[in-house]
Amino acid sequence: MKDLWDRASDALRDRIGSNNHTAWIAPLALTGIESGEALITTPTRFISDWVQRHYAEAIRDALIEAGASIGRLSFQVAAPRRAATTARKPAAAAQPAAARSPAEQDMSAPLDARFTFDNFVVGKPNELAHAAARRVAEGGPVTFNPLFLYGGVGLGKTHLMHAIASDMRARRPEARVLYLSAEQFMYRFVQALRERTVMDFKEMFRTVEVLMVDDVQFIAGKESTQEEFFHTFNALVDQGKQIVISADRAPGEIKDLEDRIKSRLQCGLVVDLHPTDYELRLGILQTKTDAFRAQYAGLCIEPGVLEFLAHRITSNVRVLEGALQRLFAFASLVGRKIDMELTQDCLADILRASDRKLSIEDIQRRVAEHYNIKLADLVGQKRVRTIARPRQVAMYLAKQMTTRSLPEIGRRFGGRDHTTIMHGVRKIEELCADDHGLAEDVQLLRRALEA
Repeated sequence: MKDLWDRASDALRDRIGSNNHTAWIAPLALTGIESGEALITTPTRFISDWVQRHYAEAIRDALIEAGASIGRLSFQVAAPRRAATTARKPAAAAQPAAARSPAEQDMSAPLDARFTFDNFVVGKPNELAHAAARRVAEGGPVTFNPLFLYGGVGLGKTHLMHAIASDMRARRPEARVLYLSAEQFMYRFVQALRERTVMDFKEMFRTVEVLMVDDVQFIAGKESTQEEFFHTFNALVDQGKQIVISADRAPGEIKDLEDRIKSRLQCGLVVDLHPTDYELRLGILQTKTDAFRAQYAGLCIEPGVLEFLAHRITSNVRVLEGALQRLFAFASLVGRKIDMELTQDCLADILRASDRKLSIEDIQRRVAEHYNIKLADLVGQKRVRTIARPRQVAMYLAKQMTTRSLPEIGRRFGGRDHTTIMHGVRKIEELCADDHGLAEDVQLLRRALEA
C-alpha cells in the first residue's frame, strides 16, 4: 500500500508543484482499498475538505496510473493526537484548533479599548477608509475582499483595524475573528515549523471567519512566510471569508513582496488614508481636549491654542495627540492655564521640529521631476495642459504642505495672483475626487516630499 501511494504521490508532485504537494498531499496517507474504493486518511477536517474540493480527481487518476483498481475515493480524518506528556508542552498547546476559544483569544493580538469607531475623528482625508471599515464591521455578505488600508505613520490604520475587530466581536461574540500583525503571523508560522504543528497552524488560520493582518509589508522578502500567507489568503477567499489588511504603502509599492500576493491584495478595495488636513487635525484636537478636560478637572485652554497646534504640527496624529497630552500634564503640574505662552514653552522641541518644513522650491523641483518637465516651464507662463496641470499640483502641495500664504505662493509661481493659486488648489481637490490617476500622483509626490 505504501509503495502504491508513493508512486501516486510522486506523480502528483509533478502535476501540482512541490509547494502545493507539501501543503496538501504530503499529510495524506492511503490506508486501504476495498471494493474499488481507496481510503485516504487526513490529519484534519479542514485538509480533508480542501483536498476533496481541489485534488480528489487528480489523486484518483494518479492512483489508477500507479496500478490501483479503483473507481472512487473515501476520506476520513485520523483520530486526534493525544496531548504530549512532557513538561515542555502543556496539554493546552496540543488542544485541537476547533476546541479553542471562538474569539481566537489564544492567537489574536490584544485590542486597544481606546480604538473604536466612536472616537475615530472622520474628515475628508479618511472618510472613505472609515466608511469601508464600518461596512466590513457590520458583517453580512462580503462585498469587497480583501479590504486593504494603507497610509503613513499615525494616520489611523491601526485604529480602524482595532475598531473593526472590536465591533465585530461585540455584534457576534461567537464569530471567529483573528487579528494580529504580520510579524506575529510569521512568528507563529516559524514556531509551527519548529514544533512540527504546521497542520494545526493551517487549520487555525484557515477556519476563521475574519482574518485581519496589520503591517503586511513586514513579510516582504520572507519567502516561506509569503508562501504560507498566499495559501491562507486563497483558502479564506475561496470560502467567502473576510480579510482585512493594512500596510504603510499600496500593494504595488511594497518592495520584495511577491507579484502573486500583490495581485491578490489589489483584487479587493484598496483605500489610502491621506495625510491629515488642517480641519481634521483641529477636529482631532477638539475631541481629545474634551477627554483631557475630564481627566484634568479645572484646567482651561485659551482660544487660539488648538488652532495654533493644528496649523503648526502636521507630521502625524500621534505627534499631535502626544503634544496635547504633554500640554495638559505640564499645565496641571505647574498650576497654570493653557495659553499661547505656556504652549510655546512646553512644546518648544516639537514646534522646532515642525518648523523644519519643505520649501516651495523643494516642491516645485520634485513635481517638475515627476512630470518630466522643465522647472522654468513649471513656474513660467505656458498654459498647455502638460504643464498647467503639474503647475496646479505644485500649487496644491505648496498650500497643503507649507505655511506660506497664498500671495507668497503666488510670488514663487512667477508672480501670480493669490486668486490664481486658490483656483489651482480647488481644481486639484475637485479632480482628485474623480481622477484616480491624479490622486495617486498627488499622494506619491506627498509621500516622497515627506520622506
